[in-house]
Amino acid sequence: MAGILYVVGTPIGNLSDLTFRAETTLKAVNLIAAEDTRTSKKLLRHYNIDTPLIAYHDNNEINQARNLINKLNSGDSIAIISDAGTPCISDPGYRAVNLAKKEGIEVITIPGPSAVTAALSVSGLPTDHFYFEGFLPPKKGRRTRFELLESLPATVVIFESPHKVLRTLRDIHNYWGNRIISVCRELTKIFEESFLGTVEDAENYFSKSKPKGEFVVLVAKKGYTLD
Repeated sequence: MAGILYVVGTPIGNLSDLTFRAETTLKAVNLIAAEDTRTSKKLLRHYNIDTPLIAYHDNNEINQARNLINKLNSGDSIAIISDAGTPCISDPGYRAVNLAKKEGIEVITIPGPSAVTAALSVSGLPTDHFYFEGFLPPKKGRRTRFELLESLPATVVIFESPHKVLRTLRDIHNYWGNRIISVCRELTKIFEESFLGTVEDAENYFSKSKPKGEFVVLVAKKGYTLD
């Protein structure tokens, strides 16, 4: 009888955000497939979880997904976790879930933290409609993405690294004009910050010192104002 594949959400910063159900699941499964085993060990040590780890990341996902399915078919239950947040959301996991579904293996979600919903909840922008873009193309296709997203009647959610966030703010300004945006960084951590204003104001604010932490940039739909 095949095991169960669990997709487990983990903290995006504050280790206390792991749910009771996630902790119980990570202790009960036979194996944890982790995006970065070094990062995951910190979380597991915090909760005294000694379940074996296996690396499952972008560079080995194609082959490792099949390996996980073989283990599931042999009766092992497996949990997939990412470095932070919910797997499969701009993180590895999709291929293993896809193969498991095709082979009739049960897949269960253990919901938890997500930078997308966390940022939306404190953004101060409309959340009735939103579009998750994730990371923009660094070069090829970047302008095309901005052109496609420009007129969406929804808040656009973009992930960005600290060393690229100023470039992305400048591109938003250049392609879309002086939109209203929210910029969130270090969510759930000690230096958590959520900025709300125009993109021009954001450029000025975040250029005063070297940006630090992981960023979520949320752009209001065209025509939205704070008035």
